[in-house]
Amino acid sequence: MRRSGEALPSSHAAAGQAPAPAGERSDWATLRRLFPYLWQYKWRVLAALAFMVGAKVANVGVPVLLKNLVDTMTPKPDMAQALLIVPIGLLLAYGLLRFSTSLFSELRELIFAKATEGTARQIALEVFRHLHSLSLRFHLERQTGGMTRDIERGTRGVHSLISMSLYSIVPTIIELVLVLTILGVKFDAFFVWITVAALVLYIVFTVTVTEWRTQFRKTMNELDSVAQSRAVDSLLNYETVKYFNNEDFEAGRYDASLDRYRKAAIKSQRTLSMLNTGQQALIAISLVLMLWRATSGVVDGRMTLGDLVMVNAFMIQLYIPLNFLGVIYREIKQSLTDLDKMFVLLEKEREVRDAPGAQPLAGADATVRFEDVSFAYESARPILKHVSFEIPAGKTVAVVGPSGSGKSTLARLLYRFYDVQQGRITIGGQDIREVTQSSVRHAIGIVPQDTVLFNDTVEYNIAYGRPGATREEVEAAARAARIHDFIAATPKGYETTVGERGLKLSGGEKQRVAIARTLLKNPPIVIFDEATSALDSANERAIQSELKSAAQDKTTLVIAHRLSTVVDAHEILVLESGVIVERGTHAQLLAKQGRYAQMWALQKSEAVPLL
Repeated sequence: MRRSGEALPSSHAAAGQAPAPAGERSDWATLRRLFPYLWQYKWRVLAALAFMVGAKVANVGVPVLLKNLVDTMTPKPDMAQALLIVPIGLLLAYGLLRFSTSLFSELRELIFAKATEGTARQIALEVFRHLHSLSLRFHLERQTGGMTRDIERGTRGVHSLISMSLYSIVPTIIELVLVLTILGVKFDAFFVWITVAALVLYIVFTVTVTEWRTQFRKTMNELDSVAQSRAVDSLLNYETVKYFNNEDFEAGRYDASLDRYRKAAIKSQRTLSMLNTGQQALIAISLVLMLWRATSGVVDGRMTLGDLVMVNAFMIQLYIPLNFLGVIYREIKQSLTDLDKMFVLLEKEREVRDAPGAQPLAGADATVRFEDVSFAYESARPILKHVSFEIPAGKTVAVVGPSGSGKSTLARLLYRFYDVQQGRITIGGQDIREVTQSSVRHAIGIVPQDTVLFNDTVEYNIAYGRPGATREEVEAAARAARIHDFIAATPKGYETTVGERGLKLSGGEKQRVAIARTLLKNPPIVIFDEATSALDSANERAIQSELKSAAQDKTTLVIAHRLSTVVDAHEILVLESGVIVERGTHAQLLAKQGRYAQMWALQKSEAVPLL
């Protein structure tokens, strides 16, 4: 089993941080990128091709049989008895060929369905895993609506590309070769040249116009993604929209996006109508020429009525799929574009990756050290400057300071959401850059300031701390977090859904769920990242005991605004502008009459959190 973020065999040529401009990767390159996924099902591919050839041979046999049927039924001397026997056999053969065509086509689809669905599933899963392996920076900058639409269209593109090529393009080519061979062998070359010339003109016209139309389709997709992103962003921020009474403003922005999409769609439809009209004109001209030649042959005695019927049937069978060539070509081009966008997501380079040969975190020592750590999200704006401190195993260290001082960055670096640019962070003496990210995160639990829950049940959200935990273990964690009684009092108990991002629960209830989740995970290292700053004083005091319970005998990093929550810490660090300006116990820092004492006095006098 591969760990999250590891590449499957065909995966990861590195790409830039932004999607590649349209057309930068050729269609053939995208197909080559797809091929290894399909080749895992090579025997199914070969079997499907065999059934497809069988279906087309049967399909071409139908006009030949019709010719024989017509010629047989043409009145001739001494044929009275034959007319009673031969047509019956031909009719049965006709029915068998028709049935064989459908049977082979269905067998082809049945055999190849596993390859199509398996390929789409594997690519979608690989993209999903890769997105989870990308850095926090990528996820802070992405637009969820547009990205999910790219994945959706890319997955659909796999189905369309395979079905269009295997079920439309390749069968048409096989049938074309068979028909041209029969026409060339049985009749004169004029039929072959008319057919070939018509096909060449048709394909050139279709490809040229479709390539020109692609720009309008791309514009439609881009505008569709913009509209989707705006809709998702607005709905995710439902409360903010309501707070500022901006429903009409949001509707106006969404409508403006929809209107731009509408105009692009109308322009695309105009060009499609032009394409379809040109295609039909070419088909009509070629059909008239073929039938004129065949009719002349019948009049001159060079051809029979059956030959005329066969030529007509061949042309109809050929031009019906060709009639959709514009649609097929456009869909294939669009599928390649959509698939390429998904591959671009798959190829986004991971900012934080495991070192080659990295091993899991070893040993039971949970001592955490920051050694001369410097870090900046952007080079021009340093966040941490030469920060050094130790959290001994089983002890609690608190970090306080004003907003923007770099407190929460410490937690992000410990989790390896980013890598330090100078210095190192160790757990049990092991540099976290030299062990697997998975093992580092397995050793850490967090109760964040803003607890975001999944739109699922309370049980699911608590059990997320340790997937597979039993109901008894979930309830034990809920009791320890003192939320069991609240859950039990609700009509559905642990099956109660918490709503999008947990909006059905109060701030205190969400924090207790987060505490229960961390208790269930039971990691040796715990982070409280301003875990009570969003709560009122009553809720803060009520939750303090649960936080102490969660930190019992664990290596604990407390990041706080309210100094009252850290007075029992073994050591308190005062961080300002990315530099530790003071350190010591609560009593020692008060005795120093420095920055911590000033903050303590200010908070005691104002009884509000330090901002």
